[in-house]
Amino acid sequence: MTLSVLVTGASSGIGAALAREYDKRGARLALLARRKDRLDALAKELRDALPIACDVTDDASVQRATREALGAFGDLDVVVANAGISVMGTVEEVSIDEYKRVFETNVFGVLRTVKASIGSLKRTSGRVGIVGSVSGFLSLPGTSAYAMSKFAVRALAEAFGAELASSGVSVTHIAPGFVESEIRKANESASDPVPAFLIMPNDRAAHQIASAIQDRHAEAVITNHGKAAMFMATRFPRTVHGVVRLASSQIASRVKRG
Repeated sequence: MTLSVLVTGASSGIGAALAREYDKRGARLALLARRKDRLDALAKELRDALPIACDVTDDASVQRATREALGAFGDLDVVVANAGISVMGTVEEVSIDEYKRVFETNVFGVLRTVKASIGSLKRTSGRVGIVGSVSGFLSLPGTSAYAMSKFAVRALAEAFGAELASSGVSVTHIAPGFVESEIRKANESASDPVPAFLIMPNDRAAHQIASAIQDRHAEAVITNHGKAAMFMATRFPRTVHGVVRLASSQIASRVKRG
């Protein structure tokens, strides 16, 4: 059976890699993102892809895009809520408006996506993938806006999965560590601040994500360092928080001395 798959945030990074992965698996694809030019270019690479301009921070845009996908495919078998942004800075530095902007995309964008598609997924006993982050288990200095949003979507996935357990719809929370992506860059031409040896290629990550969703896992942590960080944060939180605070204070004192 040919799967019908909808992916948000499909214009780059994990979203684009997921589109290519599902294309290899023979799926029909609805690709959603704001950057329509990138979606058009990606769709040309794929066998059966429908590029749809969509802003997940806008209710009407998500509803319209979902209706277009349903009109083309009839129903959806898989929905991956992947669209996300990041803002770096301390709580003192980041404005309330910036926190709101992150939550509109990373939390309410996910919520809009799943609410718009849940009726169709119930008809197909489908699968939902919610892309969170290892930051949903461990919040580091300078990442509060992003981490708060990822803690929130982890809570959403947990509750949503339980609510849908009797309907035949599965919900998979995806928690990537450092995966090849533009999200950590200050701009498109900037280099990734994370050391290359820690970064998993996004095609490898996409394969693991798609397999976890297909197998209806409740959760999948992507990358070994991500698994280690989640294990430490959930099993030894006091130790981890102590180390993070110590490292943060040492960095701050060096900056002051410099």
